[in-house]
Amino acid sequence: MANASTDDPTLAPGAPADAQDLATASQWRLMWLSFRKHRLAVFGGVVVLILYFIAAFAEFIAPFDPHKFNSRSVYHPPQMLRFVDVGEDGGWAIRPHVRAMKLVRDPETLAANYEPDPETKIYVRFFGKGDPYELWGLFPMERHLIAPVNAGDRFFLLGADRLGRDVLSRTIAGTRLSMSIGLVGVALSLVIGLILGGVSGYFGGRIDALIQRVIEVMIALPTIPLWMGLSAAMPADWSVVTRYFAITVILSLVGWTELARVVRGRFLSLRTEDFVVAARLDGTSQTRVIFRHIMPSIFSHIITAVSLAIPAMILAETALSFLGLGLLPPAISWGALLFEAQNIRSIVAGPWLFAPGILVLIAVLAFNFLGDGLRDAADPYATVER
Repeated sequence: MANASTDDPTLAPGAPADAQDLATASQWRLMWLSFRKHRLAVFGGVVVLILYFIAAFAEFIAPFDPHKFNSRSVYHPPQMLRFVDVGEDGGWAIRPHVRAMKLVRDPETLAANYEPDPETKIYVRFFGKGDPYELWGLFPMERHLIAPVNAGDRFFLLGADRLGRDVLSRTIAGTRLSMSIGLVGVALSLVIGLILGGVSGYFGGRIDALIQRVIEVMIALPTIPLWMGLSAAMPADWSVVTRYFAITVILSLVGWTELARVVRGRFLSLRTEDFVVAARLDGTSQTRVIFRHIMPSIFSHIITAVSLAIPAMILAETALSFLGLGLLPPAISWGALLFEAQNIRSIVAGPWLFAPGILVLIAVLAFNFLGDGLRDAADPYATVER
């Protein structure tokens, strides 16, 4: 029998190192080589990691307690963070600060307006002490990424809401719930979709027909009215944690159908492959065939489906909370923050209250870019040049 190195030119001694690397690379390495060529996907992955980092350390990154209000700072406009401090004598120094603003009233209309106060500066520092908090509910801390030098000073880099609460701190705090509900919801959908989709595709017959009819009924149901009905059925006196998990379960029960269809299609195509038939003929149990032979072969496709399902979960939670049927105060999520901004006064007096909507847009686009890259990389032999 001829030597493999003479049959395959990529394995010949004189072949380039890159060609030999591709010829012997594992499937996961080929996926990575293909994925990193997709610049938008890499950028989306970096943005997703940043968002989850913010969600993990929200209390530390937020300048102030997101629940702390100040009646003298209602609809305070955003302030710019400046790094160069110019003195009265013309000298300058690197001292982060914001220029204070004072509340004045129009003598004719009595309308409240904020005007710059050039004589007052609020100095800030990084990793300074501020409002106390418990990181992850376990570790008492006072350090913040950015905090005022004087404990009594307040600044609003992204403005304040109708109760004088810092919008930036609340938006950062909302990142944790909005981003985590996507992970938890998709995890539950993944379990349901893998079980029902795998059983449907592997066994076929009447079981497949029954499961597919259930999926078709679930898909035919109008999503928004179904969410509204299920959310409205939840008792209003439930705690934030209970309501959070209830909404997660609702989103999972509605969102598992697409993943189940993807898994079913892969099982249908793989159950007749030679390695699966050989495992059956060798007396391997059906459980081992499914979890040891078929599941690893569709793992990359599952990752792709999950990455595209997470933004759908985030949008669903945002929509429910925006309609007042999802997470309610004192819970803080992007949807709950947008719910507080859906009136004319907020649009006129505080357009910066729509900042959480920009983060929703960024998160959804990042996940879609990441999902597109993973989908292209899921078939690395077709996308990596050899």
